[in-house]
Amino acid sequence: MIRTLLCILFICLTTVSSNSQESIAREWNEELLEAVRNDFARPTVHARNLFHTSVLMYDAWSIFDETAVPLFLGKSFGGFQVPFDGITIPDNEDDLETARDEVISYAVFRLLMHRFADSPGEDETLPSLEAKFAALSYDASFTDTDYSTGSFAALGNYMAEQMIAFGLQDGSNEDFDYGNTNYLPVNDPLILDMYEDTNDLEDPNRWQPLAFDSFIDQSGNVIPGGVPDFLSPEWGVVTPFALSEDDLEVIPVDGFDYYVYNDPGEPSLIQDSDGNALDDPYKWGFSLVASWSKHLDPADGVMIDISPASIGNIQSYPTTFEEYKTFYDFENGGDASIGHDVNPATGQPYPTQMVPRADYARVLAEFWADGPDSETPPGHWFTILNYVNDNPLTVKKLGGEGETLSDLEWDVKTYFLLGAAMHDSAVNTWGLKGYYDYIRPISALRYMAGKGQSDDNSLANYDPHGLPLIDGLIEIIELGDPLAGDNDEFVGTLKMNAWKGPDFIGDPETDIAGVDWIQANRWWPYQRPTFVTPPFAGYLSGHSTFSSAAAEILTLVTGDPFFPGGVGIFDITQNDFLVFEQGPTVDMTLQWATYKDASDQTSLSRIWGGIHPPIDDIPGRILGTQIGDDVYDRGLAYFSGAALSTEEVAVTPVTIFPNPVDNLLQISGKYQGEVSFTVYSIDGKKVLSETKPMTANSTTLDVEKLTTGIYFLSIVDQAQNSLQTVKIIKQ
Repeated sequence: MIRTLLCILFICLTTVSSNSQESIAREWNEELLEAVRNDFARPTVHARNLFHTSVLMYDAWSIFDETAVPLFLGKSFGGFQVPFDGITIPDNEDDLETARDEVISYAVFRLLMHRFADSPGEDETLPSLEAKFAALSYDASFTDTDYSTGSFAALGNYMAEQMIAFGLQDGSNEDFDYGNTNYLPVNDPLILDMYEDTNDLEDPNRWQPLAFDSFIDQSGNVIPGGVPDFLSPEWGVVTPFALSEDDLEVIPVDGFDYYVYNDPGEPSLIQDSDGNALDDPYKWGFSLVASWSKHLDPADGVMIDISPASIGNIQSYPTTFEEYKTFYDFENGGDASIGHDVNPATGQPYPTQMVPRADYARVLAEFWADGPDSETPPGHWFTILNYVNDNPLTVKKLGGEGETLSDLEWDVKTYFLLGAAMHDSAVNTWGLKGYYDYIRPISALRYMAGKGQSDDNSLANYDPHGLPLIDGLIEIIELGDPLAGDNDEFVGTLKMNAWKGPDFIGDPETDIAGVDWIQANRWWPYQRPTFVTPPFAGYLSGHSTFSSAAAEILTLVTGDPFFPGGVGIFDITQNDFLVFEQGPTVDMTLQWATYKDASDQTSLSRIWGGIHPPIDDIPGRILGTQIGDDVYDRGLAYFSGAALSTEEVAVTPVTIFPNPVDNLLQISGKYQGEVSFTVYSIDGKKVLSETKPMTANSTTLDVEKLTTGIYFLSIVDQAQNSLQTVKIIKQ
């Protein structure tokens, strides 16, 4: 309940909605987000729900638009055919608006009633959906799908029926509650509170399940069994939106074909160390997570500036191990942020905000963890989009150009783009998670701690897979040490200077665990003891990929990297935010100058939270940006009416005019015969049209009349079959 109220506060904070009445798309989006909060915390499943719902909204809107084309209705999407014979569009603007709202509402209502029928929160979710539907004066008992009568309600029902059918064959295994068909973990579960047992893994590079007395997911649902399964390791097979088959590898493993898009290569695997163990990227990365755990005690007195003057504005991401070591501050925390000199909206410097580093780190870990009452990371970014949309300073021009869009058009297009980016991020990231099956910090650190140390082979506790010895962080327990044990039984084992963990929290309302020396095999991430770590592999970070993709979409749709007014904020109240221990000790305001700054902050939160090492993080940030760009480009093609289905003609090169002097665009491909070429501006206006033959598999198009800018070229054959649409840039 606290998280839900905070999400509402985030949406409303510091601004009054620019609309006296929300669009029908926004109303149903809010219903969906609340349904997600009441369901199991499944980011893959809910990224898909957000996308499929946004597709229905967009397609229903596009029927009534002269330029846009649907993605699903009347098309083939992922090989699934959706017949559509058309429907008579009202001439009167009021009737048109009524019809559009009716199609959207029936389509979304039917889909959500289906998708959340077996939700743990169904007793709250389904009545809420029905109440919303009734409040809009629609009839839930009307289930007819025969829209040939001209019924827009029937059309909405039909669209939902088709989306439901599509979802039952899209690779998600929805029929069996999205369960795994093949995946089995290679490592036995880690029993979290049996510290004396060595965590002796079958493979220290692979994911390990966790064994709980009681596992409670991030939405607060108790999961029976105590050992949660890996969530969605086979999700790479799910039908995406803009992920390209050119970037896909199908890799058979133990009888299952893993679909791996945009493969960044394997993560850091553990090496045998004899000397400086921090030369091993695996040991360095997980030791950095342990080092940042030292920052979680507000009694340490360390103050930092968390304003945009100091946080954000990262110029580039590391690609080599040496660059990783420079990018992240191993000892003090944080990354290569340089901050922003001034707020571009005001022309004034951002005021500094000094707070305890421990409060900042703890708040970040909790804020971006999306729990409890989680709308999951994809849903969290929808709340941020809605926050931006409500700001009166937001100019609703797609890409910051062209005409101002109505609230409904803006909402359906931005939801479509963000939903597609979240869905593709889930498909891509969880395909990689399943294939690489990479270990989490709690398993890696406890495994290495159980082995010993890997720096000095002259000592009895040496093992090449042991932890590095780092003064002030990881040391050997010696005689007389408070951790030596009553009978010195722990002498020679390792200790770690870290957050002390949930064993030191009796009452979350009043207690702070703090930081001190603990036995290294007792290390905990900064999470609730009933959750500890998400039940899936670490590589790549879902938070990093989701957030980077979302930040790219928000930057592109608004045409501005900065939040409206140059800053986005979220107020945190002293001792009224943290869930599993008291805090923070001061009031503070999370601030982000740009969407990318917010995304980068999300990534750091997962390190402070003990969930990811850096190797999980950076590839996710890079991948998310690529996904956001690809989704935006493909989405614009649908908005402009230029989106086509097959790709048999190629424009060479795709993104630039090769001959700016002669203004001739070179086009090549397998097609022979007459072809119609149409160029659209980024706002969907037709600016050039020509029909000419493809001879010798090539032709040229004279584009001298086009000014510098971004365009879309659609290519159609004599039978009006869509051959290809490509983005082109005139320089």
